[in-house]
Formats: sequence, structure tokens, C-alpha cells
Amino acid sequence: MVYLLKFVRHPKEVIAEFNHPIRMSFFPATSIGMLLIATAGLETLPTAALYLWALGTAVQLLFTLVILSNWVHHEKFQIQHSNPAWFIPIVGNILVPLAGVQLGFMEVSWFFFSIGLIFWIVLLTILMNRFFFHPMIPGKLLPTLFILIAPPAVAFLSWLKLHNGILDDAGRIFYYFALFTTLLLFAQMKYFARVQFALPWWAYSFPMAAITLASMAMLEQVGGAFFASLAPLLLTLLIALIVMLVFNTIRAMLRGEICLPE
Repeated sequence: MVYLLKFVRHPKEVIAEFNHPIRMSFFPATSIGMLLIATAGLETLPTAALYLWALGTAVQLLFTLVILSNWVHHEKFQIQHSNPAWFIPIVGNILVPLAGVQLGFMEVSWFFFSIGLIFWIVLLTILMNRFFFHPMIPGKLLPTLFILIAPPAVAFLSWLKLHNGILDDAGRIFYYFALFTTLLLFAQMKYFARVQFALPWWAYSFPMAAITLASMAMLEQVGGAFFASLAPLLLTLLIALIVMLVFNTIRAMLRGEICLPE
């Protein structure tokens, strides 16, 4: 709502941000937020969840079509513009089944899951090319590397929904790839520790929540000492992370250190 007010008062600035090769990818966070809230409200507010899910799904499709079209018909995008935030507008479609299946929209859920899954593979290939053969992304955007965890972790949760909660081999592939990606990023923690706090640090939050929920689902499906230890460990880390992010964000706001011109 606040950003909508910005659009009403400063439409040129919002349009410029949407045309920015990096900032454009963050616009679908609005539709993704709707889908997540709808998923959380399925049990307590099912009617509201239905309408919010429908709106979020429609907006997500619109963003996917517009941003993909911009990527195809462009004169500005370069390999150095690619970063894990590019997953947001496209792979965000994988979220649709989390609530869509329970709401009875099975085929719609498969439609969006298919889009997100295939383009996840495409974008992952592009990003690996950038990481391996081109200069690393700017330090301020390093936290966005954690977004790499989200697609396979959410794909695992959606896959369970699409298969009535039955864990199969494909589900295991999604989960264990997400777990490996988490380990890979934690092995590089010395690089993340050097990054000064800024709003991109919030990129840590959703991926860590995704792998935590996925690990909890694996605990229910598989059991065992490993997942019984991993799930609460990740939950503890997630809670500590959110507290740290909120604290640092408030402190940065009070110091006037965020929302500064680049």
C-alpha cells in the first residue's frame, strides 16, 4: 500500500525503478507476499485466503509476462545485471500450489509450478555462467545469493502439495539440492560477514524460512535423528536471523543509513 502511494505521488520514479535492470526483479515481491499470506490464512480465514490467492496469482502471472517480455525484447541487459533476484519474478510461480491445491485449483497450480520449475533451471544456468566466468556481483548484493536456496526448497513443498503429501524421488531431489545449496552458502560465510548491513540483507530471510519449513516437512515424512536435529537448529537460526534483521533495520533507519541515493 505504501509503494502504491509512491506510485500515485511519484509515478515517474516508480516507472524508472521498474525499468531498472536489477530493481525490476523485486516488484513481484508484492504478488509473492499475497501468495504467502493467503497460504498462512488457509485454515483461519479461508474465504479471504481464496480472494488473496486469486489476486496474487493474477498479479504474479502479469509480472511474469511483462518481465519475461522485457528480458526478450531489450537493449540494456548485460550479463553483469544478472543476479539471484532474477528468480523472484519467474520462479515465484512455484509458490502458487502451496495454497492453490488446497483451494481446489489443481490444474492452475500445475500450470504455475511448470513455469517456475523450467525457468528456474534456465535462470540457474545463466547465473552459474555469470558466477564462473564473469566478475562477482557487487558486495551489497552478495546476500541475494541466498535466494538460490528458495527455488528448490519451495519446489519441494509445492511438490508435496501436488502429490497429496506423498514423498517420492523427485521430492527428495528438490529437498536435497536445497540442503546442499544451503551448505554451500554457509561454507562461504566469511564473504557474507564482510558485507555492511543494508536492505539487501533481508534476502537472507525468505530462503532460510523456506529451507526450515522444508526440513520440518522432511522430519514429518522421514523422521530420524538427523532431521530431528536439523529442523529445530534451522528454526533457531531463522528466529535469530529475523531478530537481527529487524534490529539492524530499525537502527539503520534511526541513523538515516537506508534509502540513500546510490
